[in-house]
Amino acid sequence: MGKKEDISAAITPALEALGFYLEDVTIISAGRRSMLTVIVDGDTHLSLDQVTSATKAIGEIVESVQSLGETPFTLEVTSPGLDRPLTKVRHWQKNINRLVKVVLLDGSEIKGRIKDVNEVSATVDKKNINYSDIKRVTLEIEFKPVTK
Repeated sequence: MGKKEDISAAITPALEALGFYLEDVTIISAGRRSMLTVIVDGDTHLSLDQVTSATKAIGEIVESVQSLGETPFTLEVTSPGLDRPLTKVRHWQKNINRLVKVVLLDGSEIKGRIKDVNEVSATVDKKNINYSDIKRVTLEIEFKPVTK
């Protein structure tokens, strides 16, 4: 097992106990230090307090992961950004009513709001799309009008 797999295996139970999901782990060497980035998600959008509790749990565990060795590292725990593609059914469910851009395998694009989600497909506006036909899905950034 590599470092990424060791870290993932070590921190996943603690994150699941907190009700979160491990999305990704990256390790980048930066001179004599390493940057360990852990992306954590939940069934709802994470608050700063939730990210802080995940950071504390992960920090305590990764200190004892043998494969990190003696190399000092900086730990960064974050939630998925808006530019992160929707790759799992729970990503779709979490973003119902959000505006998305869907790129299909044939190269066509659909832009609309997620209306419904099931295990094999999602409905964007009135169009049902099978996940197997999708190349990439990303959230679109929306700005609310200023009301006074």
